[in-house]
Amino acid sequence: MTSPSPTSVPHDITDRALAGVGMRRIEWAERDMPVLRLIRERFARERPLEGLRIGACLHVTTETANLMRTLQAGGAHVALAASNPLSTKDDVAAALVTEYGIPVFARRGEDRDTYYAHLSAVADTRPHLTMDDGCDLVSLLHTERPAQVAEVLAGTEETTTGVIRLKAMAADGALGFPVIAVNEAQTKHLFDNRYGTGQSTVDGLLRATNLLIAGRKVVVAGYGWVGRGIATRMHGMGAHVAVVEVDPVRALEALMDGFAIKTVGEAAPWGDVFVTATGNINVFRREHFEAMHDGAVMANSGHFDAELDLPALRQMAEGHVREVRENVQEFDIGDRRLNLIAEGRLVNLGAAEGHPAAVMDMSFANQALSAEYVARHHAALDHQVYVVPADIDAEVARLKLAALGIVLDDMTPEQREYVASWQHGT
Repeated sequence: MTSPSPTSVPHDITDRALAGVGMRRIEWAERDMPVLRLIRERFARERPLEGLRIGACLHVTTETANLMRTLQAGGAHVALAASNPLSTKDDVAAALVTEYGIPVFARRGEDRDTYYAHLSAVADTRPHLTMDDGCDLVSLLHTERPAQVAEVLAGTEETTTGVIRLKAMAADGALGFPVIAVNEAQTKHLFDNRYGTGQSTVDGLLRATNLLIAGRKVVVAGYGWVGRGIATRMHGMGAHVAVVEVDPVRALEALMDGFAIKTVGEAAPWGDVFVTATGNINVFRREHFEAMHDGAVMANSGHFDAELDLPALRQMAEGHVREVRENVQEFDIGDRRLNLIAEGRLVNLGAAEGHPAAVMDMSFANQALSAEYVARHHAALDHQVYVVPADIDAEVARLKLAALGIVLDDMTPEQREYVASWQHGT
């Protein structure tokens, strides 16, 4: 394809010279994303997003690059900012700008001011559709650019934390356009959150620390789809796993799955490794840091770094903080040293590469098809948060199975008639 010169594409990235490396990694990820590839081929023929501007705030990874290519193939003008300061892969950002002419505003390790400047740069493109991972772009538009909200036809949201924020906005009557909660698709949360985050969290922990998991006491805070994926994989590697929960049904499920249930206060002196996966704030606080033993390791796999009370941890260390390994900070709090991975940001992206491409294939297929859906049907939608339409969810699953060479049985006419009838009985 012919792309605009990188100098003519608005961007703020670390180094355009990394584009070659980024292209090779994008192509490698694409091999394991057959569903998105099929959608891109159809989009290129049908152009369902023709002329629409899409503003995206997502993790800038190889998988996201293939989603951006798919939206572009559908006729959209796409601009991308990072949804996390530590998740950006600089080579991917360079490839998107240089090879595909997509405006990207993302630098790994960017500070807070740069992060929001990049969000503003995407907002400056005056998007018709938003695509968020955490609701930061939608929030910026509503709080700082309310006059621009009317230009947005609809949006999509990738993750649990963003869906929670959007539902709160809708409940307050503050949401200015309809949003599809991609996170709620079964082909997203059942696979992305459980299998993807479960594996990539362990990957990030091991890359950062090289710890032996077998025999360790691992505390997982939260037993949603993310938490159960992490707990299952830690247990599979030989860890003794305890779960912290506030929801009685989830706690009971974790117990029935074979995990110990502890309060935060009980877990703090017991655990060796602590992983948060709640989407809430200050799960582990000063009193818990004071109870943790020397050498304890903490990581976050929820969303924002607020899951750990980092201001309190920094205050306790009184400046005695050093990097002991790449992506590992040691906080010396006097008689003990506590270790934090990836600055408390998402461990699977800050210290590793995020979800495997095979998992993101389904998540981003949902994103692409949801963008197509809202482009066609936004006028009929209220300013609410909607789940992914069931036919899209089923289509993603069907395409994934087909790509894997798996064929399903179909019901016979007799079976269809039976399940549709109330007249059959014992």
